[in-house]
Amino acid sequence: MLRRWLEHFEEGIVAFLLAAMTIVTFGAVVARYGFDYSFSWALELSIFLFGGIIFLGMSYGVRVGAHIGVDALVRILPKNIAHVVAILSTILCIVYASILLYGSWIYVDKMYTIGIYAQDVPIPQWVPRLVLPIGFGLLLFRFLEVLVRLLSGRSASLLGDEVADALKYRHDEE
Repeated sequence: MLRRWLEHFEEGIVAFLLAAMTIVTFGAVVARYGFDYSFSWALELSIFLFGGIIFLGMSYGVRVGAHIGVDALVRILPKNIAHVVAILSTILCIVYASILLYGSWIYVDKMYTIGIYAQDVPIPQWVPRLVLPIGFGLLLFRFLEVLVRLLSGRSASLLGDEVADALKYRHDEE
């Protein structure tokens, strides 16, 4: 129940950020070229929204297996060795996400302590940067889910199968 809610929330936030960024950018372009007017805050807001898409979207990519990876060597290994490599790779990803979560939390805390405001949008710099620890926290959670699936035998890989996806879509076109 909580997992399904988190999945919908994650998708909804990424979709909202993408729509908001598109509307802000479109409005800025229309204002500039149609009315010779410039919104001074549009670029900075678009950058904040794009950062949100990136840092929240990376966990979504892990969840749906959309991240690409170089797995040619792993695919020629025997299945049991490939499975161990996938588990070790996932553990390294968990360590990486944990380090970035910790570092991003320190960074946001320092931004909060310093109290710097954004240049064009009247908010403190730490507010849009909260997406860093949230995104890395979600990424850590997704890698932990992958590890549980690998250890329980419900999944055989950390990455998606690009070849199988391409073949599936090729048959759809015929």
